[in-house]
Amino acid sequence: MFKSIPFVFIAMVQSVDTMALGRFGKCCRSLPYYPCKGVFLGVLQPGWIESCTGAKRHLLSEDVIKLHDFQQRKLAVAHLVTGSKGNCIELISEKLRRNELILRDELKLLLHLCQSADDMVIARDVIYRYHAENRNLAYGEFKFGPLFMRLCYELGLEDMAAATLTDVRMRGFFNDATSFNIAIDMLFTKGSYENALEVLRTMRNQGVPFNKDTHTLAAGTCYKLNTTDSYKICIALIEEGQTKGQFIPRHAYCFAVALALRQNDIEKAQSLYSHIMSTDSRLCQNLKIVILVMSGAVREAISTLSAAVLPKSPFFVKKPEFSQDVVNLLRLRSECGPHMMEVERTVTRLEQAGQLTQQTLDGMLCHTPRGKRKLAPILEERRISRRTLRPLQSTLLSE
Repeated sequence: MFKSIPFVFIAMVQSVDTMALGRFGKCCRSLPYYPCKGVFLGVLQPGWIESCTGAKRHLLSEDVIKLHDFQQRKLAVAHLVTGSKGNCIELISEKLRRNELILRDELKLLLHLCQSADDMVIARDVIYRYHAENRNLAYGEFKFGPLFMRLCYELGLEDMAAATLTDVRMRGFFNDATSFNIAIDMLFTKGSYENALEVLRTMRNQGVPFNKDTHTLAAGTCYKLNTTDSYKICIALIEEGQTKGQFIPRHAYCFAVALALRQNDIEKAQSLYSHIMSTDSRLCQNLKIVILVMSGAVREAISTLSAAVLPKSPFFVKKPEFSQDVVNLLRLRSECGPHMMEVERTVTRLEQAGQLTQQTLDGMLCHTPRGKRKLAPILEERRISRRTLRPLQSTLLSE
C-alpha cells in the first residue's frame, strides 16, 4: 500500500516562514557584469546605439525577485528534512504516476525541495496535475506561480518558465503580475527578447493587470528588439497606461525615449521625455543631450554641458557624468561647423573635471536597481538619562 507523505514534512513548510533563517547563510543572485563596448553610430546609421550583447543585466531589484528570501526558506526546509529530500520527491512522483490527488501542502513542500532540472520536471508535471484538479477552486492567498518562477530563476530554466507560462492549459494558474515579471526579467537577462515579448502578450491576453515593473520590462524588451513592431507595441502600452492613469516609471520612459531615438522619431522622443517628472538622474541627462543633438540644437547641448561642469566642487558633491559615446555624437554633429571649437573646449573641461564615463547609454539603461534600503532597527526607548542617571521625563527617545 502506498504511503502518504508524513505530516511532519508538510508542517515544516507551513512553519518555515516563522523560523529564524539567518543562521543558514546568505544566498544571493549571481550577477556577472561584463563591460560593454557599445558604439554610437550617429548619423551614419539609423540604429545609433549599438546593441550590447556582453552586458546581461537584470531590470528588477532583489526586492521584487525575492530570490534571497526564497533560498533561505529552501535551506531551512532542506535542513529539517536532511536525508528525506529524495524520499519526499519520490513519494510525490509516485502519487503522480498513480493518478492520486495532489494536496496543496505537498506541492508547496515539493517546490521547496527542488534542487535540479530533473526535480523541476517533476514539479512542472505536478503543477499541471494540481491545476487540472483545482482549476475551478480558489487556491487561497498563497500563490504557487512566483514560487515556481523563482525556482526556474535559480536553476536557469528560462525556457521551462516561458513554456509553462504561455501554455493554454495553465491559464489561471499564474494569475499574478509577479510570476510574469520574474519570467520576463529572466528572459531579458538571457537575451531571449522574442520569448519575453510572447510572455508579455500572454499576460495581456489573460487579463493579468500590468504594474510598474511590467511597464519597465515591456519597454526594455521592446528597446532591445528595436523593430518597427516592437516600437509600436512600446508606444501603445505607454499611451494606454497614461490613458488609464497607471504609474509609468521613469525607467520605462527612458527605455521608450531611447527606442524612439533609435527609430529616428525625434518628435516622439521629446514628447516622451517631457513626461518624466524628475530628470536629474545621469541617464536622463545623457538622453537629454542626445535629443538636443539629434534634433539639431547643438548650441543648446553645449550650453547644457557647460552648465554641468563642476571643476572645483568638493569630492562629496555628486557631479553629473556624461557617456563618452554621447560626447562623440555631439562632436560628430558639430564637425566642420561653427560650434566645433566650442564643443572641443567643453569636452576638455568635462574630461578635466572627471565628468566623462566610458559606460555606454545602453549600459546606463540596462542597469540593475539597488532596491529599497533596509531601515535600521528602531532604538529601544531609554528611560534613564545617561548623563544624570535619573528617569527621563521627556517622551523623546534620547536627550
